[in-house]
Amino acid sequence: MLPNKINNLLLCVAAMLASACSAPCGTPGRLCAPITSVTSAEPAAQPLPRPPMQAAPPKPAEPEVVVETFAVPPQDAPRPSGIMQVIPQPAGEAGDQPPYRIALLLPLHSDALGRAADALRAGFMAALERDRKGFEVTLVETSDQPQEVLAAYVAAQQQNDMIVGPLARSAVTALAGSQQVAKPTIALNHPDLRGEARLPPQLLVIGLSIEEEARQVAEWAAREHPSARALVVSGNSAWQKRIAGAISAQWQRLGLTARSQELNPLNGYLQDAELVALRARLQNEPAGVLFAALDPDQARQLRSALATPPLNEIPMYGTSSLNPGRSTILPGPEMDGVRLLDLPWLVQRDHPAVMVYPQPEPRGEARLGADMERIYALGIDAFRIAREIARQPKRRFQLDGVTGQLTVDFGQGPPWFERIEVPAEYRNGVPTPVR
Repeated sequence: MLPNKINNLLLCVAAMLASACSAPCGTPGRLCAPITSVTSAEPAAQPLPRPPMQAAPPKPAEPEVVVETFAVPPQDAPRPSGIMQVIPQPAGEAGDQPPYRIALLLPLHSDALGRAADALRAGFMAALERDRKGFEVTLVETSDQPQEVLAAYVAAQQQNDMIVGPLARSAVTALAGSQQVAKPTIALNHPDLRGEARLPPQLLVIGLSIEEEARQVAEWAAREHPSARALVVSGNSAWQKRIAGAISAQWQRLGLTARSQELNPLNGYLQDAELVALRARLQNEPAGVLFAALDPDQARQLRSALATPPLNEIPMYGTSSLNPGRSTILPGPEMDGVRLLDLPWLVQRDHPAVMVYPQPEPRGEARLGADMERIYALGIDAFRIAREIARQPKRRFQLDGVTGQLTVDFGQGPPWFERIEVPAEYRNGVPTPVR
């Protein structure tokens, strides 16, 4: 799941976590990102307090989002076999060997993406500080303009063994089609590829994705309710439509029936008339599962509107967009029972893989928002992946990451990357992992 949601996450870096987007993704400087990604072509995906019923007060304006996510459908390629589990261990003595040089290429000079880039940099450096032996990192600062980023990438490639970046989707797209990728490169967003275009074999894409998150939510709900008819409820924001579309498509790929209802929030709040109509629809056309492609406040309204039997018995699922993070979460039972996916960094603070890294330091605010925390976590995992590839290239491995369970296959043909997020459920007003 930055201000206009993980969808707005990097379009939003300018519109689950709880979830990686409201504005068009093609805009330069927009950070669009996804999660199970096979970093090759783009083939077909595998099947597998509501306010009182009266005028609501205007919703406080949210700051421009700093992170947007972009969808890359899963590939037809089979999951790689022979996965090796990475066991954290200290790096061997470097001896007379020169350090492995990594260039961290980030748009810190970008008005739209600068804040997100700084959060990612902080996460990357936090991970480096814990396992720095044998590594040397150079920070390469750019804007979000593709040509400037390409020029900086080519120069950095000449002086380093690996590049981590770019971050802006437009820059990753330009890099993917440039034929300049000659050394291991870890892209932090997904390129906008069309048709039969394929990624360079040295380019691994690890960005966050609300679409992949949505597909995982649909699969989870289908396992728990294998023959249920679903109703997908969304707002009219671009990121909400993307979540709803991905859920519906995946539900149908699984051979199940999905219907959709798009609501039109006013000042950020769901309208009473539309909620009344939705209740009537559910009474006349019962649903076995309800998906909420909404923000946390809207989801709380929806739950309140459906608080009477039998509508309150319909299980509700969503992405990390339903988790506003610790800084803004509201106490109360309204959301209890709602299920969502999010990153371990947001919902498993006591997990060993999370506890070993420091929390991000606030910069002019009481606490980072959930979207920025997700970007910080992405920075941590970016270094960990880079470290494993540098230590043992041409191998498959798994990482218990702070952004999820990660599977990486790099250096042996088309790169493969997959991220599985944490299933969670609201309990006592807090998203709690489902054991």
